[in-house]
Amino acid sequence: MSNTVDHVSYWAQARPDELAIIDERVDGEPGATRSLTWAQFEAEVNGWATAIIDAGVGVGQSVGWCGPNSLEALAITHAARRTGTVAVPIPYKLTVEEAHYIASHSEAVIVWTDSEHDHLVPAGIPRFSRSTSTAPTDPDRVAEATKMLLYTSGTTGRPKGALRSIGGAPGQFGALLEMLWSGDTDHVYLTTGPLYHSGPSAFALRSHLLGATVITQPKFDAERWLQAVERYGVTTSFSAPTSMRRIISLPAEVLQRYDTSSMRSYIANAAPWTMALKRAYLDWFPADSLWEVYGSTELSISAVLKPADHLRKPGSCGELAPGVEMALFDDEGVRIEVPHAEGTLYVRSAGVFDTYFKNDDQFQANRVDDWQTVGDIAYFDEDGFWYICDRRNDLVVSGGVNVYPAEIENVLDEHPAVAEVAVFGVPDEEWGQAVHACIRVVDGVAEPSLEDIRLFGRERLAGFKLPKGLSVLAEFPRTGSGKVLKRELQRTVTERVTERVVEPAQRHD
Repeated sequence: MSNTVDHVSYWAQARPDELAIIDERVDGEPGATRSLTWAQFEAEVNGWATAIIDAGVGVGQSVGWCGPNSLEALAITHAARRTGTVAVPIPYKLTVEEAHYIASHSEAVIVWTDSEHDHLVPAGIPRFSRSTSTAPTDPDRVAEATKMLLYTSGTTGRPKGALRSIGGAPGQFGALLEMLWSGDTDHVYLTTGPLYHSGPSAFALRSHLLGATVITQPKFDAERWLQAVERYGVTTSFSAPTSMRRIISLPAEVLQRYDTSSMRSYIANAAPWTMALKRAYLDWFPADSLWEVYGSTELSISAVLKPADHLRKPGSCGELAPGVEMALFDDEGVRIEVPHAEGTLYVRSAGVFDTYFKNDDQFQANRVDDWQTVGDIAYFDEDGFWYICDRRNDLVVSGGVNVYPAEIENVLDEHPAVAEVAVFGVPDEEWGQAVHACIRVVDGVAEPSLEDIRLFGRERLAGFKLPKGLSVLAEFPRTGSGKVLKRELQRTVTERVTERVVEPAQRHD
């Protein structure tokens, strides 16, 4: 950690008058839009780093922040690297109990919050603010990569804190950005999704690593997002499917108002994008701009699907990312070497997280030698392209046969009345589990019946994969990053399902 070159300082010297960050605000939101050049942003980061040191936070200790996307969130995260401390984002969309748990479990020494979300942090943890001193801090404390403690969404119990480096392993992440960005350093990155999640924060930080301008917005609004793309000439972004669904679901007359031709690298991740969503994206954005990556908070980016391969390799998450090895193991721990054979996916790379904070037993339980897994079921084809079937925990076993919800969702998403679909298993006396589908309906379109859905899927799905139950919802429960909380849907449906087939479909608002 000695005499490490800090990239914020590098760009402050190389591009002092060019924009490092635009924190865009509109009427009704706290504060006004702030734009900082690289020279100004370095001073901002120095101020936060000085505050961390003045508070007595030692190397390896935790510094928390809580609030919507903002200039402060990024500056504090950079300051953590400057001081060799660990940044802990505390999701502001959690309940008080959940947020207090993360703040306490992470052992945050100090925390920054905006005024609106101060109640989400226990009163006993000291708050801090930026120092008026903007002098550079001790270079011997600068870490090679930002250490972050990122908590999972907690869908299966208490959130687990994944301790990992963001922006580290330069040989790996540098090569990844070379692939995604073609080596360009003139990018403008628009943050789509909360910075307390690993994907949006990682790409914002990596954008700064290459000298790009980063734009933050405190909350997501589809049309406002499009306005920013046109206004700032946005070239790259990263998002879950939910955000793009909301964008392409805008009326055609709204979409036509905005120029999206500047987009050069839109990175799809966080949850699988269906082919229907990909085709809708390509109707409104440049044909060669859509990339897809497979990864997780724990494993980082492991596979990349290039723009030319979306239609050629439907359903694939791509080829191995630079510096990454992937392998499949069966239930007995034997490695699978043949194409199209399903197994549990393991990853080995410099980007894999360090451990679960205070829960190393869980980290070790998910390892085979030096391979790590998050429980995804996958296979590869003869050309070396990888396909994610589903999470092992999402697997439906009906009549002793494995059924993968992701496959069914990909088909049903093509139904003209379906805006979004989530599939899972519910208890069934005859089959053990039965396939159940929850859907959101396209605005202005008549609700389909269960039989409509089954008839539509019958051409591409075997009979045992077709839903035996259907619920129509106005909205799905979600995590802060937009992922559908299937466990919550499954629990709700399981509690009320008394028959295997729910017909007619019922709306649950």
